[in-house]
Amino acid sequence: MSQVSYGKWILGGLGWAFGGPIGAILGFVMGSAFDSMHSGEFEYQTPGTETGTRPGDFRVSLLILAAAVMKADGKLLKSELEFIKAFFNQNFGVTQTKNYMHAFRDILKQEIPLQDVCLQIRSHMDLHSRLQLIHFLFGIALSDGKAHPTEVSVIEDISRWLNITKADFESIKNMFVKNTDSAYKILEVEPSASDEEVKKAYRAMALKYHPDRVSHLGEEFQHAAKEKFQKVNDAWNSIKKERNIS
Repeated sequence: MSQVSYGKWILGGLGWAFGGPIGAILGFVMGSAFDSMHSGEFEYQTPGTETGTRPGDFRVSLLILAAAVMKADGKLLKSELEFIKAFFNQNFGVTQTKNYMHAFRDILKQEIPLQDVCLQIRSHMDLHSRLQLIHFLFGIALSDGKAHPTEVSVIEDISRWLNITKADFESIKNMFVKNTDSAYKILEVEPSASDEEVKKAYRAMALKYHPDRVSHLGEEFQHAAKEKFQKVNDAWNSIKKERNIS
């Protein structure tokens, strides 16, 4: 697939990121696709003309952040690219993955101003979509079954720059990196919390992570959102069994 072709494909699905650090990164990727903007071959919606995060915005943000996480340890392995490809295939389908992987390989060649990128995403993306980004990044980082400290550290930096609370970060992290208190951390309560406090926390987290919160991103995101929601339910069921809560 030519650079023009996949550049057009990405730009056509992008709602707000044309400009700023993300626009600079994509400028390298798209190349001569900019010429097609003026040929009337497709429409581009400029920032500010619509509200909310479109699926294209989310996918491009995920590509850039995933590249930053992969480069965290100073190594780019073929196996990691295969993990990314498999991850995108599972969540976004084969056709879309083929297009995005072309762009992803070019994004990996660039220096990513990570904090600036995160601040741009933060200013345009709702909280629930940002939480879903962090969930995806942990899925990618742990796709080889290992929690590499450098990758987890980069995801923590991304989380902070996206204005995600420490409690929310730890909640999502403990869905992937288990320890003795993981169920409590997923629900964002201490093990010393009362049964009523745990129940209240579960209800709050069930609302926060309900798949309907990211329905605006499209059907392909519902599977991952449901997985996150199920982990909240699993944490609640684990604590219920431990405490014999009826």
